[in-house]
Amino acid sequence: MELIEHPPIFRIPSIPDQVLYMWIVMGILLVVAVVSTRRLQMVPRGSQNFMELVLEQFVNELDETIGHGGRRYLPLIATLGLFILTSNLMGLVPGLIAPTANLNTTAACALIVFFTYHWIGVRKQGLVPYLKHFAGPVPTALKPLMFVIEIISHCARPLSLSLRLFGNMMAGHILLAIFFFMMGLDGMLGWALSGSLGGILIGAPAAAILVVFVIGFLFPLKILVALIQTFIFCKLAMLYIAAAVEETEHH
Repeated sequence: MELIEHPPIFRIPSIPDQVLYMWIVMGILLVVAVVSTRRLQMVPRGSQNFMELVLEQFVNELDETIGHGGRRYLPLIATLGLFILTSNLMGLVPGLIAPTANLNTTAACALIVFFTYHWIGVRKQGLVPYLKHFAGPVPTALKPLMFVIEIISHCARPLSLSLRLFGNMMAGHILLAIFFFMMGLDGMLGWALSGSLGGILIGAPAAAILVVFVIGFLFPLKILVALIQTFIFCKLAMLYIAAAVEETEHH
């Protein structure tokens, strides 16, 4: 990656880039929260209206997935969703990086979901009754085997959550880096500016085609992927919580 990609434009020595840009994302969200709630009005306008619209989508998904009682988990799901979406979109800005293109960041988010939904199940029912649900509704002789299978399945969830988000963001990041490299001064644009006949006849049109392709297709596709991956992460988190709550209620 370092051969085709320039380092981020803003760096602080001794602080990893993904940590620094994660702090930037948190700062952006904090500013948006302060601006949106500074002058609350009965008829929302501007940033308040926009944030209420965004949060309403989270509430609708919680109602659909968990039920009306799922609204108590809005702070967790909305915080994760806004953080992941902002991180994903930050990677589209040239010179910046997406914190979610780093496995440490996505693993941290996945572990938060993992420990939280288990904590919800244990809190609702108690530790021993909650663990009994891992054995499932099977004959007694098969319960030990089912318990082990379920434990392995649950332990794989943070792995799948983190790798899915990281893989998609990193793949998109690499793709953009390759196209920027091909368009830039080390690629077609540099060839066209060299003044050679081949550069003028081939390099200049190729650079123009690449610019149109990136702006007209690749950027919208990346925005769509950023939204979809945020939705998938939040939806799976809701499903895990819903499963813990449903198991408790069924018991």
